[in-house]
Amino acid sequence: MSAPEAAPRDVMEYDVVTVGAGPAGLAFAIRLKQLKPDIRVCVIEKASTIGAQILSGAVIEPQPLNELLPEWGKNPPPICVPVTQDEFWWLRDHARATKSPVAPPQMHNHGNFIVSLGALCAWLAPQAEALGVEIYPGFAAAEPLYGDGGADSIQRVRGVRIGDMGIAKDGSHKPSYTQGIDILAPITVLAEGCRGHLSKQLIAKFALDKDCDPQTYGIGIKELWQLQAGRVEPGKVMHTLGWPLDNATYGGSFLYHLDQDRVAIGFVTGLDYADPLLSPFEAFQQLKHHPVIEPLLEGGTILSAGARALVEGGYQSLPRVEMPGAILIGDCAGLLNVPKIKGTHQAIRSGMLAAEHVVAANKPEGWDARLRASVVFRELKKVRNIRPGFNKGLWLGLANAGWETLTAGHSPWTLKNHADWSSLKKVSEYEEPKRDYVERTLAPRDRLAEVYFAATEHDEDQPVHLHVADTNICVTKCAVEYNNPCTRFCPAGVYEMVGEGSDKRLQINAANCVHCKTCDIKDPYQIINWVTPEGGSGPNYQNL
Repeated sequence: MSAPEAAPRDVMEYDVVTVGAGPAGLAFAIRLKQLKPDIRVCVIEKASTIGAQILSGAVIEPQPLNELLPEWGKNPPPICVPVTQDEFWWLRDHARATKSPVAPPQMHNHGNFIVSLGALCAWLAPQAEALGVEIYPGFAAAEPLYGDGGADSIQRVRGVRIGDMGIAKDGSHKPSYTQGIDILAPITVLAEGCRGHLSKQLIAKFALDKDCDPQTYGIGIKELWQLQAGRVEPGKVMHTLGWPLDNATYGGSFLYHLDQDRVAIGFVTGLDYADPLLSPFEAFQQLKHHPVIEPLLEGGTILSAGARALVEGGYQSLPRVEMPGAILIGDCAGLLNVPKIKGTHQAIRSGMLAAEHVVAANKPEGWDARLRASVVFRELKKVRNIRPGFNKGLWLGLANAGWETLTAGHSPWTLKNHADWSSLKKVSEYEEPKRDYVERTLAPRDRLAEVYFAATEHDEDQPVHLHVADTNICVTKCAVEYNNPCTRFCPAGVYEMVGEGSDKRLQINAANCVHCKTCDIKDPYQIINWVTPEGGSGPNYQNL
């Protein structure tokens, strides 16, 4: 059934529209109103509530927050635990481990705070609103809007279109149909986070990445646990590397002790892995059964869980962050400091700097130079060679990290990044490593159980937001060459091969999706395109 002809769309106009209510977007809006109270700015967010789709470790450096809101410590966010100690472990196999006498310098967290980044954003939002910022959760920016650039004939971004609501899977309009509005502004600020839907389109359209290396990513899976009384040491920060990954695969875990007998545990796998049969979800579940970790979790219960891709390319993969009519800030620009495993301070700092630039220049032009002259860029440059150094394996990576730390990043060379999808080996070309795995007893039992703890919700009768350009490739070429890796790298069980023989097909369980974007990144044929579903759809994380 075809949709009826669309009526003219309602239009809202602002001086600035910000896409994404994460730490970068909210810091930008707050700083903008602090500097220019009469400016009209709105922040739109695809999640049903602010913070509901924000996921991070997270240990934060407070300096940018101190500058943005000097009195924040008098009324801190709901989860905010000062770090009291750091531990760093090498898990040698499923039973053995070695504790480092000291944590790596980048992981010294004295003076930092363990927070829930989702709760932090939910705490920031009302402070932005108190300054006059208009915030609209449940507004999913479906596409950028363009306008004539004038005499120079350069097409400019002139705002965003909010996705229509109430469209059935067949494209027809349901009784609940509501047409999305157009939000227009001279300046659009993209703060969507890692692999943003609009950012991806605009980076390609304006060739913002033509002079940098491909962006690289990791997949982080996180759980919040309620433990038995007396087991938690509030403020303790623990990181591990090694098992259950082999030495050729980059990754590691974090375990952060919160208050109220809670711990946050998570596992990050670099998406440049070569092993076509690797399942990051299974690796995370194995980790929880190591003797260093399992006794802490035994008898506890999962409160919430989720997954999200994170940017790892850093300095080499930083695209140009300005285009006609728009700028990139935070993680959609790629500002995460991988050796620190921290990006929140970079996101907040970039948002503040961008606000100062907008007030001073009243245009996007010049933002790229401003960012590259800042401490945000210098921090990335200093550690630029550490993450790609692990492309040669764990031990060479550690040796290189030691050298780069000792020389403060002054090596006369810069290592290269490569697209993650290109690193996956074909099954016939890869000797599967011996997986030193153990029988699992801790929850969750499988990926569908993990989806339950993500509280993800999508109306089943809406267009599938995971677009596969040619599903015949999945049944034929990919099945033979890679044994359908999407059925393993997706942490939510979205992709499933069903049927046998001529009836075999790809089934997309879109309602399971937690919006991590891993499929969009790691698919070896680059035929999966993640697009935003209806506003308000997706995970509803609690304190992640």
